[in-house]
Amino acid sequence: MARAGLRVRLLAGTVLVAAGAVAATAWLAVQGTTGSIAEQQDAMERVSVQAYTTLVDYAATHADWHAVQPSLTQLSVYTGTRVVLTPVGGASVSSSPGPAGPVATAPPLQIDPLAVDNSVAGTRFPDGIAPAVVGPFQLTTQEHADLEARVETDVKCLQDHRIAATIAEVRSGRPYLRLTQPDEPSSPCAKVLGAAGWPIGYQDTTRVTPTPTEQAALDRITHAMKTCLPSATDPTVVLDARGEVRPAAGLQDAQLGKCLVDARRQVLRPYVAPIAYLQVTTDENDRRAGIGLSSDGLLRIAGVTAIVLVLTVGVAMLLANRVIRPVRALTAATRRMRAGDGSARARVRARWEIAELAGAFNEMAEHAARTEEQRRDLISDVSHELRTPLGTIRGWLVATQDGVAELDDELVSSLLQETSVLQHLVDDLRDLALADAGMLRLDRVEVNATDLLRHVAAAHGDRVDTDVPDDLLVEADPVRLHQIVGNLLANAVRHTPPDGRIRLHGRREGPDVLITVTDTGTGIAPEDLPHVFDRFWRADKSRTRRTGGSGLGLAIVRKLAEAQDGAVTVTSAPGEGSTFTLRMPAPADR
Repeated sequence: MARAGLRVRLLAGTVLVAAGAVAATAWLAVQGTTGSIAEQQDAMERVSVQAYTTLVDYAATHADWHAVQPSLTQLSVYTGTRVVLTPVGGASVSSSPGPAGPVATAPPLQIDPLAVDNSVAGTRFPDGIAPAVVGPFQLTTQEHADLEARVETDVKCLQDHRIAATIAEVRSGRPYLRLTQPDEPSSPCAKVLGAAGWPIGYQDTTRVTPTPTEQAALDRITHAMKTCLPSATDPTVVLDARGEVRPAAGLQDAQLGKCLVDARRQVLRPYVAPIAYLQVTTDENDRRAGIGLSSDGLLRIAGVTAIVLVLTVGVAMLLANRVIRPVRALTAATRRMRAGDGSARARVRARWEIAELAGAFNEMAEHAARTEEQRRDLISDVSHELRTPLGTIRGWLVATQDGVAELDDELVSSLLQETSVLQHLVDDLRDLALADAGMLRLDRVEVNATDLLRHVAAAHGDRVDTDVPDDLLVEADPVRLHQIVGNLLANAVRHTPPDGRIRLHGRREGPDVLITVTDTGTGIAPEDLPHVFDRFWRADKSRTRRTGGSGLGLAIVRKLAEAQDGAVTVTSAPGEGSTFTLRMPAPADR
């Protein structure tokens, strides 16, 4: 039933496409192309509006145009036009690739989020200032959290008394309470809202008490307004719940409103991109005149249509049978995987695109199986690592509570050591999680690694021999570089007997700096080398957390190195020691 359904659909669709493509070509040629010039102009206007609104939004949230290239490129690809952005009185600051040859050009548009052209953008901003321009009104994290907690308390009180209320938030991050029905003055919430500074019947246009950040911005606007108002005029301004700045009650004359808009633009100007002009161009070769078809032409099209229909039917029947078999194999494998069979694979003999689809499915299944296995291993390893220190701490605390043991200085020191182990493990897991998410904060600067390497080596006493030139410059985050080298040396010390030696060497090699840690320890077997940088992996499975580490140090080394455009490798042989090589970029030669 499924095979017949697919064959019928494929055949019917192919026939319709072939017949429609041939028969509709003539009609489209006559009916469509005669209006192409007008349509092109309309399209250019739509493209210009889209580009205008996109770049106004960009300018409202950026202080310069340095990162605008991706937006221009995306506009160019999406609209098929060339987009050029030019500052006032200057050369083009950025442009997207576009068609060559003669062009039809749309009028230039001024990009200024503080003077939006509502007729172009299709918006209704009375003062012409885009709402996305937040500037100095952007709340701090703490201010946002404080306001949100207060509003959530008010909402809960209202909802507990069957009063409908919601929480809204303006562009600056200010949350506010929106009542969808009036509060009764006698309700318990009236006192709560009044005590918190929220008036009864609070709406989104109600004046609010500004935060320190917002008050500082209001003060700057007030100061700017004094330059265009008579000295006797009070330019006091307030903030409403929608984040809009307006004069205080009773101050509504036209001069004050104009001064307020000018003052806002003056204060917000440093937070938006400079004024620029937008130019959108397109290839003029698309212009085509209207065409017609003769009777002979119509007969030829009819004959070609009949031939194409016959060929289409034959090809569709052949393709239907060749497509159905591999598709059914893929469907069966998919159902098995959905049922929980992780070993389900698609066996397809075809050598065309369906084979690529089957291969992609099998790769996905392999990846899913590996991911599931890694997830189980990670949960097992983390629980194992946390169990021992937590069990030790709990055991001694229970013993102390029962009077079996005394909480003396030695026991306190032991418990603190166990908590340090837990803290170290949690910190390592946090670093790995941040690195995996691409959120690891780095402060990459030019660092003289000589002092850093010698300082890290000195922490291990006379066990580490240092061979580092006096001026070894590297581009890295000094804190993370210290962490990388410290982990490598700690690993070397852990696996090197007391009478062994560890050598820390650094040198410049082309555009990179190589830092090597070589030990005379037990070494690593060849089959274990690919797993050295895996999480929770130890070459000696009998090692405990105290003698073998948590198994995260080298994984962190690799993640930190890669996050700074570096790499780390290892060479080793059993009984001959190991050499870990860290490759980091050197500063560009000036």
